[in-house]
Amino acid sequence: MNKEENRQNQLQAFNRLLDIMDELREKCPWDRKQTIASLRHLTIEETYELSDAILRNDLNEVKKEIGDLMLHLVFYAKIASETNTFDLADVLNTLCDKLIFRHPHIYGNTEANTEEDVKKNWEQLKIKEGNKSVLGGVPVSLPALVKAMRIQEKARGAGFDWENKAQVWDKVEEELGEFKAEYQLTDNQEINQEKATAEFGDLLFSLINFARFIDVNPEEALEKTNLKFIKRFKYLEKEAGKAGKSLAQMSLAEMDVYWEQAKKDI
Repeated sequence: MNKEENRQNQLQAFNRLLDIMDELREKCPWDRKQTIASLRHLTIEETYELSDAILRNDLNEVKKEIGDLMLHLVFYAKIASETNTFDLADVLNTLCDKLIFRHPHIYGNTEANTEEDVKKNWEQLKIKEGNKSVLGGVPVSLPALVKAMRIQEKARGAGFDWENKAQVWDKVEEELGEFKAEYQLTDNQEINQEKATAEFGDLLFSLINFARFIDVNPEEALEKTNLKFIKRFKYLEKEAGKAGKSLAQMSLAEMDVYWEQAKKDI
């Protein structure tokens, strides 16, 4: 199949989706009832399901989840078109205009030879679009870890960043020292929770910064560790069950034997 035939197949499939959306909105009681607000939490759920499929490298599920998410985007545009607020053509044309505007190194005379050049150009262009601050485009509702990543990336795009990873690691050790000074790891010490929380936040922020410098996505890294822990813990539960015990009946030393086995296998 050549490029033109492939494009035609894609357009036909997209038209099919639009036709189905029109019919569902007209005939299905559930679809008729939905509003932009009612779909919001479902869209968030679908986004996380896509993220999970990507982390599992399950490409068949990725395909399905992309479809689910695309349905939501078409659904939003359909609802808005019913009040003449905007329609799908408006959405796509607005997107295309933004892409062209934000890629002057492709559609204009600006030079950008590296990824960093492109990012710096983006942040400057966003200011021209009306953002009063480089950080203005960071969604307030983002999870804190992802938000920290985005804040740091945007600050870097504006030229505010460390020069090298050694400086960042020095900052990590500095923040760790400050946290240890606030929280001395003794059971009988009374902890100032407000100060300890602030220092721990600073430590996490500096670790996220270091991850960025070594091209590690901290959100992805933490989620992979979560999944690994879940697998090992389920192994621990299964092996304890085989021995006729529940975890509540086992000592930490007994559980640790199974945990070490799990670390070898998983």
